Amino acid sequence: MSDSKPTVIATLLLQKEIFGDDLFASVLETETIDYNDVPAGEMIAIHEPESVYAERSLEKGAFSSDALDLDSFNASICHCTICPLGATRKKFVFGVGDPHAKVMLVGEGPGADEDAQGEPFVGKAGQLLNDILKAIKFERNEVYIANIVKCRPPGNRKPEPEEVQKCLPYLHKQIELVKPDLILCLGATAAESLLNLQGTLKSMRLKEYKVMGITAMVTYHPAALLRNPAYKRDCWEDVKAFRKLYDNRNSD
Repeated sequence: MSDSKPTVIATLLLQKEIFGDDLFASVLETETIDYNDVPAGEMIAIHEPESVYAERSLEKGAFSSDALDLDSFNASICHCTICPLGATRKKFVFGVGDPHAKVMLVGEGPGADEDAQGEPFVGKAGQLLNDILKAIKFERNEVYIANIVKCRPPGNRKPEPEEVQKCLPYLHKQIELVKPDLILCLGATAAESLLNLQGTLKSMRLKEYKVMGITAMVTYHPAALLRNPAYKRDCWEDVKAFRKLYDNRNSD
């Protein structure tokens, strides 16, 4: 027991740093979350927008849709200028992580740090995301991270619908190549765009959805947690549920 004490202390300190002073249960607890406690109208729902996915099929000639791996696919689209964001970016931000990851994280779009470095989630929000992943026993290099749009919207504004429409097929192809078991959407824009959802992020939380046959969940974008730390408790509940779902699927 004494050998485990430093690990326990480190875990609790990490929880406090990320999610505040509230003490939460271990992410490895054996109890499942009781979704019967979720208020009426907030129960688990399955959403499979396959028709929407089909409607957003790749534009002919946009890129080589027969790419067999992420590197060749990136090479085929990294000079993209089919939407206005291509003219204002510094670097195309494709994605990063394990090309065969079981877990894929999807955010909104690159910020200033990501635009400068060409990698998603490398600024303050990225550091917080790394800490959140550690808190649920994932390392950054064992998941795959991408965004709805690959180029930074000026002033970090929300991507325009046309920009999302032009870029979303690239994300669909990434999902097809990675073949994750689970997807976690970070923020309302990611959920609205990839899962074809409408409503508040609060209404999207603690539910399971389907996209391209893959189960997905939704939580807050790390940047939202930096702006409003009050969201951290809800985020912790979301990522605990996500980890539990992952463990249930990988119990063998």
